[in-house]
Amino acid sequence: MNLDVLSTYTWYELWNPAAFIMIALISFFYAKKVIHSPNYTVTNKQKLYFYLAAISLWMIKGSPVKLAADHYLFSAHVIELMTVLFIVMPLFLLSMPVTWTRQIFWNHRLKLAIKLFGYPWLAAVLFNGALTAYFLPELFNVIQQNLILSVISQLFLLVTGFLMWWTIIMPVPEISRYSYFTRVAYVFLNAVLLMPIGIFLLVGISEIHYTHYASVAGQLFPALTAAYDQQLGGGILKGIQLTSYGFALFTLISTWSKKEDELEGQVDDKNVRVVQGVVVHLPKK
Repeated sequence: MNLDVLSTYTWYELWNPAAFIMIALISFFYAKKVIHSPNYTVTNKQKLYFYLAAISLWMIKGSPVKLAADHYLFSAHVIELMTVLFIVMPLFLLSMPVTWTRQIFWNHRLKLAIKLFGYPWLAAVLFNGALTAYFLPELFNVIQQNLILSVISQLFLLVTGFLMWWTIIMPVPEISRYSYFTRVAYVFLNAVLLMPIGIFLLVGISEIHYTHYASVAGQLFPALTAAYDQQLGGGILKGIQLTSYGFALFTLISTWSKKEDELEGQVDDKNVRVVQGVVVHLPKK
């Protein structure tokens, strides 16, 4: 790493204090209004999910990673975006107690919007289509030159990403009720839909596509040319995405298996009777 490049920046440019304050305030709100509220029951696992999400968000928004993502490395930009969409967002959703989530989305009439735009296949197409379009070189280079377009596009990715993860995690079952089979198939579909742009980035190193970063290629890491930066970005994109989906699949299949075992146990229990100390197995209906 060329430390001379970073030495030209002040400490608050390197360690964004605004991001730290924002994340600290969100954490304070979560602790006061959710954890310590008598209205909600928050498990230790949910607390862990929240603080892992908060730390991950700070690491990419309040550290030199953010500086590199904005000015020097396409791969750093991919790390920033993929961390938000595939690590921070599902962890935040998992950290919310069901009662709190139900109150927010029921009382504020947001359930209708989630039912409409969160329909699994529509949400999958919207999210993966938007993410693929975002990384198309012609569109990406235009977006990076315009702050308003950059903010709008990333907000759209956040909203569609939220709807996509809502279907997988299903934090409020009465709003979106899908079987485990549907949710597992949905994870596979999302992985497939994002495959073309990942392959494009991984194999398309014969041409420099992202001119926004081409002029500064090698300044931060001299050995990392613009072409290899693009390829590294593709590897990071698929790596974070597949790892996140892998955890989701493992959790869904494990929970599905436990539910099936519980149902089988209930069926068995209904066919067992104890008569004067003798166990009698009744025929199943």
